Amino acid sequence: MGLERITSVVQGKFSNYDTDLFVPYLKAIEKEGGVRPYQGRVGKDDADGIDMAYRVVADHIRTLTIAITDGGKPDNTGRGYVIRRILRRAIRYCNEVLKTKPGFFANLVPVVVESLGGGFPELTKDPQMVMDVINEEEKQFLKTLSRGQRVFERTVRKLKGNTISGDVAWRLYDTYGFPVDLTCLMAEEKGLLVDMDGYQHSKLQAQELARGTGQGVDDGINLDVHAIEELKERGITPTNDQPKYSYLSNAEGMYTFQLCIGTVITLRQNKEFVQEVSNSQLLGILLDQTCFYAEQGGQIFDTGFMTKVDDEEIEVAIRDTQVRGGYTLHIGTVEGTIMVGDKFHLLIDGERRKLVMNNHTGTHALNFALRKVLGEADQRGSLVAPDRLRFDFTSKGAMSAKQVKETEDIVLDIIASKHQVFAKETPLSLAKEIQGLRAVFDEVYPDPVRILSLGKEVEVLTEDPAKSWAYQYSVEFCGGTHLRNTADIESFAIVTEEAISKGIRRIVALTGPEAVKAHRYATALVQRVKLASDEIQEGMKNGKLTIRDCTKRIIELQEELSSTLISAWVKEDLRNQLKAARKSVDDADRARKAQLVQNAVEHAKDIINKLDGKIFVVEVLNVESSSKALDGALKQFKLIAPETAAMLFSVDREENKVICLSIVPKGLVEKGLRADEWCKGVAEIIGGKGGGKEYSAQSSGSRTEEIDNAVEAAKSFANLKLN
Repeated sequence: MGLERITSVVQGKFSNYDTDLFVPYLKAIEKEGGVRPYQGRVGKDDADGIDMAYRVVADHIRTLTIAITDGGKPDNTGRGYVIRRILRRAIRYCNEVLKTKPGFFANLVPVVVESLGGGFPELTKDPQMVMDVINEEEKQFLKTLSRGQRVFERTVRKLKGNTISGDVAWRLYDTYGFPVDLTCLMAEEKGLLVDMDGYQHSKLQAQELARGTGQGVDDGINLDVHAIEELKERGITPTNDQPKYSYLSNAEGMYTFQLCIGTVITLRQNKEFVQEVSNSQLLGILLDQTCFYAEQGGQIFDTGFMTKVDDEEIEVAIRDTQVRGGYTLHIGTVEGTIMVGDKFHLLIDGERRKLVMNNHTGTHALNFALRKVLGEADQRGSLVAPDRLRFDFTSKGAMSAKQVKETEDIVLDIIASKHQVFAKETPLSLAKEIQGLRAVFDEVYPDPVRILSLGKEVEVLTEDPAKSWAYQYSVEFCGGTHLRNTADIESFAIVTEEAISKGIRRIVALTGPEAVKAHRYATALVQRVKLASDEIQEGMKNGKLTIRDCTKRIIELQEELSSTLISAWVKEDLRNQLKAARKSVDDADRARKAQLVQNAVEHAKDIINKLDGKIFVVEVLNVESSSKALDGALKQFKLIAPETAAMLFSVDREENKVICLSIVPKGLVEKGLRADEWCKGVAEIIGGKGGGKEYSAQSSGSRTEEIDNAVEAAKSFANLKLN
């Protein structure tokens, strides 16, 4: 039985949740969630489902805290998918049954640490990281939960029979992030079933489609040259995408993205332009205008939703946005029927866009900082995504940790300076006159071209283009979406700097909440490494820590450091500190082992001096598991007492190991005592194996408690053979 079952038996409780193992969680849920007290009801007696929610939340927060601490993260495959399913199930109970606010579930992590931290000290290492993971997953799930529930409810209303199709179940997962077991649970609550065979079929179809198209746009939806030519022949003008720049920000750095209404100009499916598309089908949509940003210039595409102006039941989940020949193609799946001429409210994922803008404005600040630190570092590519930015640039060699830190500090200074961000379209000829303006090599820019400046009005730049403005401020050509103020970047951290080809380096950096977390993790790691270094030095001096303890502590920190996203210069500094600590431990270990050899040699000499005519010796030396020390001792017998047979043991109780080495001179071998037989006899007693030749052999085992019996057996064996 497990701990919970044993506890319920010992405490005389019918349920695990009535034991004191779960009481702290139930009390915390009641207090923090403002929920009625737990009453232990089950089944029909639990009419409001609150007691069930108590149990689910209490159980799941324990599971997730331990799993995430152990390195697991929510994902779409493997153990990560199991973690995601558990987490989203708990979030749904918090949101729908307990009616708690976002963040409530993660706030239960300290209760787990308080309850189980004594038995599992790893839980105390970084509970904030666990809370961050849970909060991030909750945020992502809640964004689509209500929309997914609407799709589910709409499906139920239209359902004929008692089985929800597998196609709907897959769509709820693929588009709205509902794990299938959550859909099954929601269906069960309404007395319905889910067609799991159909779900697996839809899943396999989607996987086959993904393998067939790779990471690009589906060929049946994409606009090739023939499709673009057809649009032009039909007199369809390129999409007006200026609304993508329509957003406001306040002093707190909160962004509001303006609503936009677009009219469906045409629909794309199966390499044809069509008039309408119905339920759950993947399609491409062309609108007269859009606020969605299409992937270009290194900036990733927008995602979001479109809802029909006069019927919110008709909705399109936009998963990709691309531009071809000036036409913005919105790619997604539709719920209901969409037709040419329909008007839709366009709702981008504002939170995702804000993160992308953090990284895009941060990229411009990074480009400026690299020029300051390296002189000339020309851009050779970039990626601006919600979770990170990537910047490729020319360089004669790797950046030092000092240069990486200096670059990061310059960007952080730009953020702290709260520079206003200015953008304006300017004639290309005039824009090119601005001294030092940054542009991508060999890139073809439109005329007029959009200038993006961090800290200086574009009008000022163009009034006196000969002045070295671009060496004082970040000034670039850019058509991407950006923040209104550099302060809204919030934070910045360069996490890697590496070569990708000859003369080209790549930086990956974080901004916003991810950078804040990186700096917080770095601070915690710096403190832990310093504490560990101090404890190791002190422990080695006073003997409270073994070499094994010290080495294990260092390796654990090195592994944690390798897997943690923190500033690259901090990581390099900590690596050097741990490397120095490891060297000091290794030096101490070598010195200790050398001393063991010396002690063994002195011990052997002492034994030899007291032989008094003995022709064999069986002794136990205190050299832990050092075969080298025992061998050094045996060499003294060969040198000083070459006619004496010797078997030497040593016991290492920390490693749970017994080692044994023996030598037998030729004269005693001829009398019947062979070293290999001698060792083989004791090997069985110490629970191991032995091997060698008649003159020298060795054995080892794990039964340290049998050392006295092994010694006596060795003596008896030698006496028997030599009598």
